[in-house]
Amino acid sequence: MISPLFPTLNADSKVKSLLGGDKIRVYPFGQQSLPIQYPYIVWQVISGSPENFLGTRADIDSYSIQVDIYSLSLANCIDCATAVRDAIEGNAYITRWGTQEIETETKAYRLSFDVDWYEKR
Repeated sequence: MISPLFPTLNADSKVKSLLGGDKIRVYPFGQQSLPIQYPYIVWQVISGSPENFLGTRADIDSYSIQVDIYSLSLANCIDCATAVRDAIEGNAYITRWGTQEIETETKAYRLSFDVDWYEKR
């Protein structure tokens, strides 16, 4: 029911070094702390479901997760995205490379991708 994204990123030393050390700036969508500190990541579950069977409980939950990285520098945004990708890929599959843009209002760089995750219960 709960995506393993945060614990996976929080356990990775490279992600921690780029995104705040002991209290990493990785938030569920819309929950980033104010005032904004860069770089940071927001994520949201786009879809998900249990792997249901007749006569037994589901043994796997699946998630499609959108990850958005924000930074004030293009190089740092790419470094953060690379670290997050590397931390995730041992556990899940990157399924879409998404938006790469500069946010109009904040002038922050944004890089987005999607992850499909299958978590054994």
